[in-house]
Amino acid sequence: MDPATGGPCQGIRNMIPELNKYGIVSEVLCLDAANAPFLTNEHFTVHALGSSRGFWKYHPSLYSWLISNLVHYDVILVRGLWLYHSFALTMAIQSLKRKKAESLPKVYVVPHGMLDPWFQRAEGRKWKALRNLVYWHLIEKKVVNSADGLLFTCASELLLARQTFSGYKPKSELNIGYGIQEPPAYDERMLQLLHEKVPAPYTNRYLLFLGRLHEKKGIDLLLEAYRQLLRDSVDLPVLVIAGPGLNTPYGDKIRSVVDEDSNLRERVIFTGMLTGVLKWSAIYHAGAFVLPSHQENFGIAVVEALACGKPVLITNQINIYTEIEKGEAGLVAPDTLAGVITMLRAWMQLPEVEKKQLSQKAKDLYRKEFTVESAAQKMIQMLRLKHL
Repeated sequence: MDPATGGPCQGIRNMIPELNKYGIVSEVLCLDAANAPFLTNEHFTVHALGSSRGFWKYHPSLYSWLISNLVHYDVILVRGLWLYHSFALTMAIQSLKRKKAESLPKVYVVPHGMLDPWFQRAEGRKWKALRNLVYWHLIEKKVVNSADGLLFTCASELLLARQTFSGYKPKSELNIGYGIQEPPAYDERMLQLLHEKVPAPYTNRYLLFLGRLHEKKGIDLLLEAYRQLLRDSVDLPVLVIAGPGLNTPYGDKIRSVVDEDSNLRERVIFTGMLTGVLKWSAIYHAGAFVLPSHQENFGIAVVEALACGKPVLITNQINIYTEIEKGEAGLVAPDTLAGVITMLRAWMQLPEVEKKQLSQKAKDLYRKEFTVESAAQKMIQMLRLKHL
């Protein structure tokens, strides 16, 4: 449930309060320390078993906890794949079936993009792809095919999952959508907070990248596009890069790219991870949101930007890009250097009146497609009508 791990835990925090309105009580089982600071203010029950071990995220108490407690629930949602927790859940369910336990819950796997073919095809992932292929046939195929169904955040994610591995035969595939809660209303005090991270002269003009600093996010493409456009004397706005990962090898790589170019040093600000009011302040004061990702099953930060009325500059590898195009809520380009350069040029050439129109359409699209209310209603309807 650590926010630094990315969007899925935020999706949980968005959804649970809305499900509560319909009488659905939700609890979270996670492999975090019970005294972790990010768990102190949760308004739902959290069973924190303590930190896991190793790259597989093994926890010695997880299986026994599942055996003792699964029968108390109606539905189990397994968030994410490729780690011990999904294997342990599958083994626990099978054990309880052999013991003829009564009232076993329905089990659904939420892949969160982890069945996307990009992970098997991307350059530089040869050995990871081979590892995943072996793991799929030994373990994960059984997890996926034995569950009562897979839940996807959008139609594109569902279709892409069918292309990745042989033997993929889930019992059902459900597109339940995804959404976020309405952002906090804008408050002028947000601007004072923001100036702790972004100097006053850049406010309301900068482009904002908000997310984990990871190779799949395409930040290196974005920086190279900036470098080439600045070399050609294009007057680009400041680029604010906000998110965890500055101290990772990839974070070191992109910081060195900036440090070694005088033009980039003047145009790029690294803020580190932003949360709470400071995060919303950064979104509200951006000129636009930019995410040149190579793979994104949904993109919560994209939708957060839409909800604040910010146009989004994204690639066609973000699975909700068709909704962005249809809603005319931003610009979409291929996840290539040429694509990102073209997208940035197009943004800079847009008249201010058209940028304002994009802003209004961004907010309209959020309200039409991506509210947490509509996502919760869809999840309840699909699971109850089919199985409960």
